[in-house]
Amino acid sequence: MTTATTTSTATTTNKTTTYRIDKAHSEVVFQVRHLLTKVRGRFSAFEGEIVYDEQNPERSSVNVTIKAASVDTNEPDRDTHLRSADFFDVEKFPTLTLKSTRITRKGNDGFDATGDLTIHGVTRPVALSATYLGKAKDPWGNERIAFEAETTINRKDFGLLWNAALETGGFLVGDQVKISLSVQALPKTS
Repeated sequence: MTTATTTSTATTTNKTTTYRIDKAHSEVVFQVRHLLTKVRGRFSAFEGEIVYDEQNPERSSVNVTIKAASVDTNEPDRDTHLRSADFFDVEKFPTLTLKSTRITRKGNDGFDATGDLTIHGVTRPVALSATYLGKAKDPWGNERIAFEAETTINRKDFGLLWNAALETGGFLVGDQVKISLSVQALPKTS
């Protein structure tokens, strides 16, 4: 008697899609201590791509480019100072960039992402804590995905050294800057 054995192989479909960040429904914001409180600001001009593999998120990647001159803290004089050579020096360094180098799953919807952040012509590795917010179709039938991510950097690591000593001790501007990204993205069409 002959016994036939059947081998079943599970097939995994890798669905990797390239998405473009929808600027109208996304934001890049930051906060830093100023004297006693925290000042919040944002960048209004940015673009980017997310290559997302639903089955193997570790194979995903993110690239974001931000126009430094689009910095907005809701105070024109401060924004002019931030654009100057004291801070971003937007004439010499017009963009900030973030390029992921590794993404690791952390729980169901969480990720640890590492990448290279370039500010003021200086590139340093950063670690971001990211959350996948899901996928949905908008009322017009467009598929969207959404993520939030944040990191904290020391601005001095990127050559942003300007500060003013306070009469009572300490400095006017804090060194730690919290950066947060909240993005919706659509599948890229050519």
